Amino acid sequence: MSEFPIQDILPLVQKPSRYLGVETNRIKKRWDAVKLHVALAFPDIYEIGTSHFGIQILYSMLNAENDILAERVFAPAIDMEALLREKQLPLFSLESQLPLKQFDIIGFSLLYELNYTNMVNMLDLSGIPFYSHGRGENDPFVIAGGPCMCNPEPVAEFFDAVVVGDGEAVILQMTEAWKRWRTDNHPDRQRLLQSWSQIKGVYIPSHFEETTDNLGKRRLIGQQGGRRYIERAVMTNLDDINPPPSPIIPFGRPVHDRLRMEIARGCTRGCRFCQAGMIYRPVRERHPRNVVSAVEKSLAQTGYEDLSLLSLSTGDYSCIAPLMKEIMGFGESDHVAISLPSLRAGSLTPELMELIKKVRKTGFTIAPEAGSQRLRDVINKNIDDRDIIETVENAFSLGWKLIKLYFMIGLPTETQNDIQAIVDLVRRIQDISKQKTRRAKLNVSVATFVPKPHTPFQWETQITLEEAWQRLHWLKDQLSASDIQVKWQDPRVSVVEGVWARGDRRLNQLLIDAWRSGCRFDGWTEYFNYERWMTVFKKANIDPRIYSDGYTDINENLPWDHIRIGVDRQFLEKEREQAKHGNITLDCRHGNCSGCGVCDFKTLKPISFHQIGQPFEDHRPTVNPPLDQSRYRYKVTFSKMGLARYISHLEMIKLFIRSLRRAMIPVQYSGGFHPMPKISFMDTLPTGMQSEAEQMILCMTEAMDPEEIRVRLGRQMKDGIDIIGCSIHDRKEQSDLRKRLDYDLELNDGFFSQNQLEWFLGQDRVDVQRLNKKGKPVQIDLKAALKHIEIIDRQKARMTLEMVDNRIVRPAHIMRHIFKLNDPQINTAIITKRKAEHV
Repeated sequence: MSEFPIQDILPLVQKPSRYLGVETNRIKKRWDAVKLHVALAFPDIYEIGTSHFGIQILYSMLNAENDILAERVFAPAIDMEALLREKQLPLFSLESQLPLKQFDIIGFSLLYELNYTNMVNMLDLSGIPFYSHGRGENDPFVIAGGPCMCNPEPVAEFFDAVVVGDGEAVILQMTEAWKRWRTDNHPDRQRLLQSWSQIKGVYIPSHFEETTDNLGKRRLIGQQGGRRYIERAVMTNLDDINPPPSPIIPFGRPVHDRLRMEIARGCTRGCRFCQAGMIYRPVRERHPRNVVSAVEKSLAQTGYEDLSLLSLSTGDYSCIAPLMKEIMGFGESDHVAISLPSLRAGSLTPELMELIKKVRKTGFTIAPEAGSQRLRDVINKNIDDRDIIETVENAFSLGWKLIKLYFMIGLPTETQNDIQAIVDLVRRIQDISKQKTRRAKLNVSVATFVPKPHTPFQWETQITLEEAWQRLHWLKDQLSASDIQVKWQDPRVSVVEGVWARGDRRLNQLLIDAWRSGCRFDGWTEYFNYERWMTVFKKANIDPRIYSDGYTDINENLPWDHIRIGVDRQFLEKEREQAKHGNITLDCRHGNCSGCGVCDFKTLKPISFHQIGQPFEDHRPTVNPPLDQSRYRYKVTFSKMGLARYISHLEMIKLFIRSLRRAMIPVQYSGGFHPMPKISFMDTLPTGMQSEAEQMILCMTEAMDPEEIRVRLGRQMKDGIDIIGCSIHDRKEQSDLRKRLDYDLELNDGFFSQNQLEWFLGQDRVDVQRLNKKGKPVQIDLKAALKHIEIIDRQKARMTLEMVDNRIVRPAHIMRHIFKLNDPQINTAIITKRKAEHV
């Protein structure tokens, strides 16, 4: 089975490392050694998709099975899509570079409604029919999961099956059913769908039909495996599943470039606007000792220097303070920083803030959501002005300089007084900041509220675009100050998001029409086009307000009524009434049951560890700083060949830093607030150029045998980066950066012209203009730089270049200015920096 011709197109895209699939800890199995091939698809670019923790969990679970292969695929960026279409190439998986259509199952993770057009685009690039009813025996099964699938109807017809709830609870049941089905003499697609329909949490859209009654009301009818409703699949205990022990370390700059550890799932704070707080109930905490054990293993397997503890409300984790202390204890010597991405003002105790302060003081985020206490009671936020003010005062007192505040407009019952209350609260915080420090800054972020299914506000009206713009501009005018920055999400994006959040099957064809009109990456400001979307709605004769206006009759059938996520509809109705009267519902985590209907208190109930006392023993040894850290310096020599040439210099620095940590090589760190490992590279190799021998200087806190360094570090390298030598480096030595560099060049397109070379050799000088480090143009004489050149044949050459005025001249300058080659011809050439004789 042939692999994708990735070498032909990588030089032509902006960020080639997105498509390499050779990251540390990635798993690549032999295609013909397994029964089932699964592609895990994420409909956004690599940097966002690789930051999704759910993909890592499923990737680890599936590949742990000997007879299953799981590979990844992300939405190609705009430049890659254009290349695939131009060259008529299919979308491919990362690990094997094989077309998606060759996989048995393609599983999409849908976290955001505005990624739906990317999902359609990925199916089209793969040559897979859009609708499930159009797929034949040679097509993959296309399934979906993720929070968006608590209302799958706007995209239901695209999927053979939909997972509702925790994917870990059902994925292996689905793969086992597939393997049994595949052993049939004449496997029929419908037989597998029927088998899947018997699994709790699996929805087969083709088993339900949308109809219209005499009053024009739309509803779904049908039965799936004898069931009219689909119940959510739930992992009852997080300790029954292990976090990925060796998560993949992405290239580039992923959104979350750190180790992520899920410490709890679910939230019972009961915020009435929050879909996640409803669909992930009940709270299930991972045991703190299991968290620490998993963190230690994963840090060792990844070399990450940053750790993020994940939960819908991390500060609510019952053992958060002792857990932080324990992790920070073994992180002090390893320079591991810890972040808590989701903290509530009411959960930030002084002890916890002191611990956070020790880690890293960047921005501090507080989400009041609403400015007035009245409206916070309506949405059941359960924090008051005192919680917010005390948290702000503590943060400034402990040294924070930046406070981020998050608000929403358009919440149910909102009035102008509530909007004014946002201004009043921000100005009050501004006054506090001025008392604490002159350099304080406030970032105020405002989003337009979008009602979501399975929440008490699922029936509510979404404010119009005109109302949103009016309120946002008024807020910005009122909060204009040098130390306050006001930002907002484009309310036009919220309009489209709201349609897809509460849509029905009428939107399936409209999605294809939107994609055909050019909609892509609609969650990105630079690609979102509101007018294009409105044109698509108009052509389809669908008014977006039929979804945004909500439901006046609380008994009306909702498009998602057949999806039972666990929270009773009666509870949502009661909470809606509570909201109207401004009554709050207390968190049931440690108190009385709120009667939401999720728990049966036998197989499913809240799990927390607030009564276990001290979960850890104080057994950590005291870490003494090493003496005389400056004397242990080593020179590491390595090659960077093949696909590794598409790893940029910054990516390579991170790769080496984390490899050194995994290899347990005692690297010296700088001082200051953000310590960095003391390593330096002798040359900044351009992306796309390979080298037979590069050099890195490594400072260490203790002496080691250079051969042991080479072996240890070499074990962490693969796929084109090889450690070929290590020696003690004397600081008194002159820099090993060579004044003359030798290169081999091989063209894939174009040719080396002997006539153009002879013209060049006949000139006294040939000047080219470059920009220096300060961005100013400087002249460089190519005749002085080119010391030797030999044209071996029309597409191969060898040259020696010398630095001019301490500036490196690269082969690309010679190729462009002497041989008149264009950028695509230069980018697709294989340029190799040869090993010097003395290395």
